[in-house]
Amino acid sequence: MNPFIEELKWRGLFADMMPGTDEQLDKEMTTAYIGFDPTADSLHIGSLIQIKILAHFQEHGHKPIALVGGATGMIGDPSGKSAERNLLDEETLLHYVDCLKNQLSRFLNFEGSEANKAELVNNYDWMKNISFLDFAKNVGKNITVNYMMAKDSVKKRFSGEAGADGMSFTEFTYQLIQGYDFLHLYQNNGVKLQMGGSDQWGNITTGTELIRRKAQGTAFALTVPLITKADGSKFGKSESGENYWLDKKKTSPYKFYQFWLNATDTDAERFIKFYTFLPKEEIEALIEEHKTAPHERKLQKKLAEEVTVWVHGREEFEKAVKASEILFGRSTADDLVSLDEEIFLEIFDGVPQKELAKTDVLGINIIELLTEKSEFLKSKSEATRELKGNSISVNKEKVDDQYSAVESDLIDGKFLLLQKGKKNYFIIKAI
Repeated sequence: MNPFIEELKWRGLFADMMPGTDEQLDKEMTTAYIGFDPTADSLHIGSLIQIKILAHFQEHGHKPIALVGGATGMIGDPSGKSAERNLLDEETLLHYVDCLKNQLSRFLNFEGSEANKAELVNNYDWMKNISFLDFAKNVGKNITVNYMMAKDSVKKRFSGEAGADGMSFTEFTYQLIQGYDFLHLYQNNGVKLQMGGSDQWGNITTGTELIRRKAQGTAFALTVPLITKADGSKFGKSESGENYWLDKKKTSPYKFYQFWLNATDTDAERFIKFYTFLPKEEIEALIEEHKTAPHERKLQKKLAEEVTVWVHGREEFEKAVKASEILFGRSTADDLVSLDEEIFLEIFDGVPQKELAKTDVLGINIIELLTEKSEFLKSKSEATRELKGNSISVNKEKVDDQYSAVESDLIDGKFLLLQKGKKNYFIIKAI
């Protein structure tokens, strides 16, 4: 078996391929591409598999091309969708394209003189000057409507499946435009293989058919499975339906790290194969070690480390670990005080807050601060009882003297963290 395909299969990242794909990869260094449509100013973790496939492809000596869909992004891929997407204005779209280009350049090797160094292309560059008449004449005449209607992505929309409400002509042309991308890259960049998610099979094979009819050439298709959690739920979204983005301004490295750390045992076994570059022997050893002591969550910790370092770098990973240790009580008061505002508020997201003047915080009797000033506790008798029970902390340091004054350093010069017991927190912002 071809080494690249063998790697995909043992990692569980192989869905299907056209006959002859493995022979093509064995024969010569092959150029392949995957497309990324700019639907936002950042990719999210749903795109990580496609990025990783290109990275593995390059590691195995082949040449990857990442295509940013400046043209196809204007239309929207109907695959897996039950309704048409709102179209973006050109200024927004071009901004998204630039953002995605910057992100993709972090994950593949675009430097050096090697023949298989990665390339980044934008299909708007070759689509912008093609007139509708030229496209209809030179592309549309090569693919029949019957052929296009037979694709699952089209049939589902026309049949009304899953609440679908039909398909506009604009979306119907998407597979033709993606097919033309493949033809253009075949003729101009030597691309012989397109890869993508299993929902892209119809769009990809339209490209191979167009190459066969228009250029009398042979091209290939390879797809990877769509990732879900072990329970069948959608991968890559929070419980509230929010995406986990690759841009740290949209999803902090701490939240990103926590996503992987909170994977179930079953998902962690799958995800460490999918999303890390660790070799087979090391992964198998980790899985066995995890089974002997699952409570230690070594598999989840290694998964979270590898993916966070890959996406955000070692420094951001270490900050995320430090933040996690603070939240779960395995840190010092000095660690807490050293946090910046962004990470501190990220860790204690949702914790009640109250603004007070600094003169009402520092030097104030602890009972007065816990009750009258902050209203964290309901009464002085409750505050006295909790202090005597050794359950009150200020900035993670225990306080048991009801007569003491608050002298703690402020976190990032402005925050004080009050705590009762293990999980009851309150934030004072000193202004």
